[in-house]
Amino acid sequence: MLISIASGKGGTGKTTLALLLAATHSNITLVDCDVEEPNCHLFLQPKWQEPLCDVTVTIPHINSTLCTACSACSTVCQFNAIAVSSKTALVFDELCHSCGGCILACQQQAISEKQKTIGTLATGISPTHPGISLVKGTLNVGTPSGVPLIRRMRQETAKLTGDILLDCPPGTSCSMVTAVRNSDFCILVTEPTPFGRHDLELAMNITRLLQIPTGVVINKSDESTGDTNIELFCKSRQIPVLAKIPHSLSFAKEYAAGHIPNQFQSIATTIWNQLCPKGAQ
Repeated sequence: MLISIASGKGGTGKTTLALLLAATHSNITLVDCDVEEPNCHLFLQPKWQEPLCDVTVTIPHINSTLCTACSACSTVCQFNAIAVSSKTALVFDELCHSCGGCILACQQQAISEKQKTIGTLATGISPTHPGISLVKGTLNVGTPSGVPLIRRMRQETAKLTGDILLDCPPGTSCSMVTAVRNSDFCILVTEPTPFGRHDLELAMNITRLLQIPTGVVINKSDESTGDTNIELFCKSRQIPVLAKIPHSLSFAKEYAAGHIPNQFQSIATTIWNQLCPKGAQ
């Protein structure tokens, strides 16, 4: 199975749940798609395989001696990545989506392609949890979009066999959509607060649009009104609440120290039994 773990906002516990699920599985690949701040490696301490892989995107390069400043390239660009001065065209790398439209539009053949590194891709195996393989993407500082890097990670994931967990970026932006797309199942992590419910609804709208089967895990469960509000909302959407992770100080302390807490392994097992009734783990 390809299982994505997402949420409508940051800090709800996606990585916590991903690590708990991975730690209770005998053979699984955990893919850290939160490329702006990957942190699964802090807990797993993997032995990285060499060499580290650079991920690049294609951007246009303007030959100023051939450019006539005709504005054909800037006109066709839908992302305002090219501006034309009185003498030549200027490229703004951060806005470019690598569509290649400007190259087709240029009649003077003044535009060529060049590669720009946007991040790195690393794979490794955890020595403390030998059954867990980790794939980590790290976006270069200053790069505005992690979508191309996440897309490359998903391409690498497609080559793998066995169960795969995707620790997705927070929110409901393009990065999150790219990560969860074509998942067999998506687990949405939420908190029992009004903000948690609001952002959960946004995330549910994404998985419904992508037609991905969805379940919910309530983190920092208070077993009170907050939980009831989330459960009633999930019931109205006909989406199951798979489990609840209690609000626990000892759990938080162990997690903050960089350890995968084992006190709630039964919760992870309960979730796996619902996802894989035949006990694939």
